[in-house]
Amino acid sequence: MIIDFEKMEAAIVPNFKGGEKEYVVKTHLDEQNRIMQGRLEPGASIGMHMHERNSETYYIIAGEGHIIMDDGTEEDFTVGQMHYCPMGHGHCLENRGTDDLVFIGIVSEHHD
Repeated sequence: MIIDFEKMEAAIVPNFKGGEKEYVVKTHLDEQNRIMQGRLEPGASIGMHMHERNSETYYIIAGEGHIIMDDGTEEDFTVGQMHYCPMGHGHCLENRGTDDLVFIGIVSEHHD
């Protein structure tokens, strides 16, 4: 299956999860996964949120990201690097750089 983000319409979500500015996102959704191409302009963020019943992975394709985990751990990551937030944990994503942060996000649903 090919997911062509170029052919999808973007949603603009202000203050996503309590974050700053706008989150621009294109989403493919099925019963098992939410696969997104997201963009955060400089100074924008996705607020702290928990993954109680799923996990999330971010893979950067442009720009630089800053992650803050629910335990206070902070990490920077850049093009070609991946961030993983396991089920039962929380995180937020910030663009502290000067260029747009563009990433692929995958939320995998876990079923009992």
